[in-house]
Amino acid sequence: MNSRSIRPGRRARTFIETLTGIALVCALAACGTRNDATAPTAENLAAPLDDYLARSGDLCLAMFDWPIDLTEAEAGSGARHAVQFPVMEQLGLVHSTIVTAPKSSESPDGAVKRFELTDAGRKFYKPHAYAARGAEHPNDFCVAHLKREKIVDVKLDASDAHHPLAVVSYTYQIDPAPWLQNADAQRVFPMITRIMNGAGGQQQLRQGFTLGDKGWVAHPGPV
Repeated sequence: MNSRSIRPGRRARTFIETLTGIALVCALAACGTRNDATAPTAENLAAPLDDYLARSGDLCLAMFDWPIDLTEAEAGSGARHAVQFPVMEQLGLVHSTIVTAPKSSESPDGAVKRFELTDAGRKFYKPHAYAARGAEHPNDFCVAHLKREKIVDVKLDASDAHHPLAVVSYTYQIDPAPWLQNADAQRVFPMITRIMNGAGGQQQLRQGFTLGDKGWVAHPGPV
């Protein structure tokens, strides 16, 4: 068999060159994605997520302004403060006094139970800005802090081409207040307890990010 019998024809050479060109384009595209800091990848979103959790990863109870008064009506209805505050008082986080108040349907006897933070409780009252419905609160009673364990998934919503949205699902570690190991505390704060029990890969949380001029930026609120 001579050498000319194994030389590819013009049509075959064109096909091979086309495949080579496609492979090169694909390789360059993949390389560009890996090096592009704006690509919605777990690697690119890990640092912004860590930064967001370092600043805003506290779990707080929406107990913004102290002291907090508990009316007779609230105490009788089993409102959340009526359930939570007695346990917090047993744990030494708050103390209560009875103070006079104008008689009303909420306080027919003209008294309320006023709860104030103790020195132990004030350790958990920290800066945690919150604004909603025209009200702003600089501080909150915060009981745990979250850290990223592992990013599990990233979903991209590119419906807004100028500001694409990435939703990051991640597992987490949690550093709870020591008193949250108390069974009564876990009973009256069931949502916090559920998040505690989901740490270490048992449960995933989600965080949304918007692509800005300087990279991915976390935005508050549900996703």
